[in-house]
Amino acid sequence: MKMIAAVIKPFKLDDVKKALTDAGIHGMTVTEVKGFGRQKGHVELYRGTTVEVNFLPKIKIEVAVPDEKADEVVRALSDAARTGEIGDGKIFVYDLKDVLRIRTGDRGEEAI
Repeated sequence: MKMIAAVIKPFKLDDVKKALTDAGIHGMTVTEVKGFGRQKGHVELYRGTTVEVNFLPKIKIEVAVPDEKADEVVRALSDAARTGEIGDGKIFVYDLKDVLRIRTGDRGEEAI
C-alpha cells in the first residue's frame, strides 16, 4: 500500500478532487497548510507598507491506495493540479505498512 500526499495550489482543489474521484478514490484527507519552495513568497502592500509574505497558502491532500493504483493516482493528481506556473506543488509517495479501520477492525487494503 502507498500513502500519497500532494501539496497543491488552493484553487486546484476541486479539479484534483474530481480527478481522484474519477480514478476510483473514495476518501481523502484535505488540510489547509502554508509553505514555500522555489517561489519564496511575494511582497504585498498592506496599509501603505510593503510586507514580505514568506509562507503561501497551500492545500495538502492525503490518500491511501493499494500499490497497483499508486501510479494512476499520482498521474491523476499531477494532471489535475498542474498549471505550468511556479508553485504548482509536489507529490510525495510513501510506503504504507498498515492501515486499521477503527469501526470494523479491518486491516490492510480492506481498511482503505
